Amino acid sequence: MSRKITIRDVAKYAGVSPATVSYVINGVNKVSEETKERVLLAISQLNYQPDFTAISLSKRKSNMIGVIMPLVGDTLAPILKENQYFNELLSGVEFVCRKSGYDFVISGISKSEECKNWVMRRNLDALIVLGKFPLHVFKEMKTLSIPLVFVDSFEDYVYEYHNIRIDDELGGYLGTKHLLDLGHRNICFVPNGRVDYAVDGQRFLGFKRALNEAGVTFKDEMVFEGRLNSFENGYLIGNELAKNEKITAIFTSSDITALGIIKSISDHGKRIPEDISIVGFDDLMISRYSSPSLTTIRQDVFRKGSVAAETAIHVIENENVKSEEIMLSVELVVRDSTTAAK
Repeated sequence: MSRKITIRDVAKYAGVSPATVSYVINGVNKVSEETKERVLLAISQLNYQPDFTAISLSKRKSNMIGVIMPLVGDTLAPILKENQYFNELLSGVEFVCRKSGYDFVISGISKSEECKNWVMRRNLDALIVLGKFPLHVFKEMKTLSIPLVFVDSFEDYVYEYHNIRIDDELGGYLGTKHLLDLGHRNICFVPNGRVDYAVDGQRFLGFKRALNEAGVTFKDEMVFEGRLNSFENGYLIGNELAKNEKITAIFTSSDITALGIIKSISDHGKRIPEDISIVGFDDLMISRYSSPSLTTIRQDVFRKGSVAAETAIHVIENENVKSEEIMLSVELVVRDSTTAAK
């Protein structure tokens, strides 16, 4: 096996010092164009591969952004495999990072010390946090003094940093009001998690506001907590909802869950929307092509990821950037899964 080519080999081949080679690799404007061309030619002919990890450490900048999100069990596989929401959001992150000369890496939130070591090993310039961020992990990240950008996070301490959100309460209101305007009164709300916390909590508040505005009394049995955002979980929920003869409409906290419910209810011999109308949340690409196409609350998930990456890069490249909450808009998109109550 041939030995690895070093920076000293390049310097000797080009007839310059190792420092000159380093200047060329790092883009330091201290050498003439003629010398630069000679060094680049030597790098090409020797097939020299710079150690970018060492370069990033010496420059204290890696052009690398970390994206971190809650684990399901001890892995991210169920989220990345089944939840198109994160696929679209990460597409937005990737688009902006690539355009701006940055790379990004993904990990799950585990033990606080493991998260801290992950950031340090990769010399990350900033961290984008998706969803819930435990306090003990936050305390460890804070000691590193790198920019933090939160997406859909509701813990009190995230407001010290940039926080990208949508108007979840308004989304909950618009989805429920649409069903109420169609004459539905027995409407079930299916959140992804608890209705007293974070994103689902805000959408639940919008759900109740619309009911109150329409003079419809809220009842606890109107809520069927989903626990996990997946097609399979939606299908299981649909099995239960299909047995309830009172329900004429369903408002879910995600398109993925809604599509699972539609499949399940259809398998039980009921028709969407003739027997049960359903509204999702997110307006993922798949929702436009489902059968029936899904009425939903649109948030631009790709843009949310793009804004998160743009914000992280802005904070990296500019000093003393004041933290802010960035609230993105939502809107109702009416398709074929809702109709007037009988």
